Amino acid sequence: MLEIDYYELLEVSKNADKSTIKKSYRRLAMQCHPDKNPGDNEAEEKFKAINEAYQVLSDDEKRSIYDRYGKAGLEGGAGNRGFSGFDDLGSIFEEMFGFGSSSQRRERKTYNYNRDTSVEVELEFNEAVFGCKKDIKYKFKEACTSCNATGAKDAKLSTCKTCAGAGQVHTRQGFMTFAQTCPTCSGSGQAKVDNCSTCKGKGYHEKEDSFKVDIPEGVNDGMRIRVSNKGNTVPNNQRGDLYLQVKVKEDSHFVRHDDDIYYEAPIFFTQIALGAKIKIPSLRGELELDIPKGAKDKQQFTFRNEGVKSVQGYGKGDLIVQLKIEYPKDLNSEQKELLEKLQNSFGIESTPHQEKFEGMFDKVKKWFS
Repeated sequence: MLEIDYYELLEVSKNADKSTIKKSYRRLAMQCHPDKNPGDNEAEEKFKAINEAYQVLSDDEKRSIYDRYGKAGLEGGAGNRGFSGFDDLGSIFEEMFGFGSSSQRRERKTYNYNRDTSVEVELEFNEAVFGCKKDIKYKFKEACTSCNATGAKDAKLSTCKTCAGAGQVHTRQGFMTFAQTCPTCSGSGQAKVDNCSTCKGKGYHEKEDSFKVDIPEGVNDGMRIRVSNKGNTVPNNQRGDLYLQVKVKEDSHFVRHDDDIYYEAPIFFTQIALGAKIKIPSLRGELELDIPKGAKDKQQFTFRNEGVKSVQGYGKGDLIVQLKIEYPKDLNSEQKELLEKLQNSFGIESTPHQEKFEGMFDKVKKWFS
């Protein structure tokens, strides 16, 4: 499901300044505050949503990240600082209880689709790590001019019979009353009588478009990239944004976790016994790994700053190499003889279990005597 755009939540344009954003936030917070809408779950959820939107759009750094990558870009650090909207709540409460000017009623939209839209973009592992140019082909909605995107014949709407124009329907459970958006008119309070013949009642026409986009270095699976003015068109000719939903293919050797890269290096058991220096592949070339004598299976070695460049500008991740000790699956007669000689050359050191278990057999026997 497409996330609701923060700008649309606060009913401001993408280039709105801080003053406009704050003013709109205060107005909407006053409208939707739970104390003014007791028992209204929808109002409570919207109150939470506009607070989340204001937290981001009132902060220059968070807003910059959100504008380019959406909510996914804020995960993992950039979006975790304290909420900046509580200093406005005092004046909101004053206005709620009659100490300020009353808010303007929100103008209800008559079209039944979102301005913003999304499309999935599949990237190869290396395309996501190093960035690339990508051809994007997608469909978007354009408002039907015959019905002004209402879906109604001659754009004529009448008062919704389900909610009597209120935009909400109420249900009662015991002594509690619950309100929810009217399912017939989607909260507009007005409904169509006859379908528009041009768009068959949909309110829009679907069109195809294509363009090239620069995928930045370091994007990861699940992130969203915002492309301005490539979304759906609404009746006032404003166009929403297109969000590219990133899907990254897995690599056959490297495994990515955030900005770190993991690589499993197969090592023969003799290299563990003797120690070794081996060359390993990295994202940007070859590196040398010094394996100490007696290294353990699954032991990890870290190469700092050899991982993926952070898309948020926090440096680079690490390359973590994990050992996988391999043993011969079969031995010929010569190899078996050599290994037996090697084992015998260590003497009692080659049979540590005998010394450790020597007293245990007698101990266990006494338990049953």
